[in-house]
Amino acid sequence: MYDTIKHLIETRASVNHYDTSRDLTQHDIAELVRLATLAPSAYNFQNWKFIAVRSPAAKARLKAVSYGQQKVVDAAVTFIICGTLAAHERLASALQPSLTAGILDQALCETWVGMAQRSHCDNPQLQRDEAFRSASLAAMTLMLAAQGMGLSTGSMSGFDPLGVAREFGLAATEVPVMLVTVGYPAPGNWPQKPRKQLAEVMAFA
Repeated sequence: MYDTIKHLIETRASVNHYDTSRDLTQHDIAELVRLATLAPSAYNFQNWKFIAVRSPAAKARLKAVSYGQQKVVDAAVTFIICGTLAAHERLASALQPSLTAGILDQALCETWVGMAQRSHCDNPQLQRDEAFRSASLAAMTLMLAAQGMGLSTGSMSGFDPLGVAREFGLAATEVPVMLVTVGYPAPGNWPQKPRKQLAEVMAFA
């Protein structure tokens, strides 16, 4: 198992060029999102939303608010990965399946809901920070899932958030965090670029 995960991480590379002749099925797209939702989130908020942009018309609209980047059109699908604000208001319902399954008990659920209410209510910065953390964890999970399915991906921060929100009807509580292109690679992509030495980025305490 470790070797499999290690291989996926070591072989993943950000892709800019996609094979436009190969598509993904709706089942494949749904499976990517299902796996992405297994990512962790504080209190099990699950404060994310995924918009799978795959029709030519929707891709054209996304390209227009992504500074004309062709890869959002060429990829089989581009996910708009959103973090959701005010997640504390929906925490009780998010925890209900864990309560029903007997994983959490009623007292602990109520404790978590109370803690989340106290820390997140009237704290828009914390809500936004939490939304970005959760969406980013989900995005990386989706990218590794895609790698395991023999697909390639590219994460993108180059887009107009207000334009994306307008074009795709996002609610005020839905913040577009990143785009993730997914598909089969075409020739001309870079390999995984070298990383900094561990001594530059790691410290022991």
